[in-house]
Amino acid sequence: MSIGVGVIRLTTVHSHFAAHGLNRKGKNMMTPAITALYAIVFTVLMIALSTHVTMLRASAGISINDGGNKELALRMRRHGNFVENVPMIVLLMLLAELLGSGALWLHAAGLLLLLGRVMHAVGLQHDNAKTLLRILGGMLTKLAALVAAVAILWRIYA
Repeated sequence: MSIGVGVIRLTTVHSHFAAHGLNRKGKNMMTPAITALYAIVFTVLMIALSTHVTMLRASAGISINDGGNKELALRMRRHGNFVENVPMIVLLMLLAELLGSGALWLHAAGLLLLLGRVMHAVGLQHDNAKTLLRILGGMLTKLAALVAAVAILWRIYA
């Protein structure tokens, strides 16, 4: 590709941004700041859960799976359950925010998810499948997903 073609393409991209009310960095009023804030908080929690697994792996000398170590299995499930649930709900929150859902919807979903994930991680025990915190944490997580989904539907069909 010649330099001239590259300049034309960049100019075309810049014109596209300008036509859609975006600045040179592609930012506009639809910047998903609320979802971004929750994404940062969930990233910190994910790193903490992952580090908790890694520290026990290192001290126990277990590289793959749980090696029969119940505590490692528990830590792995705490982390695994987090990464099985959080990304989809954050994606739903992002879609809701980009569609123009109000801050109340977004904070409701984000706070429910945050509370739910913390409660679930604390309540998840290898010797008791029915702890109150685990059950409530799972319920709040599902409620967060529903809130975000309803926010999307509300923006599209209401």
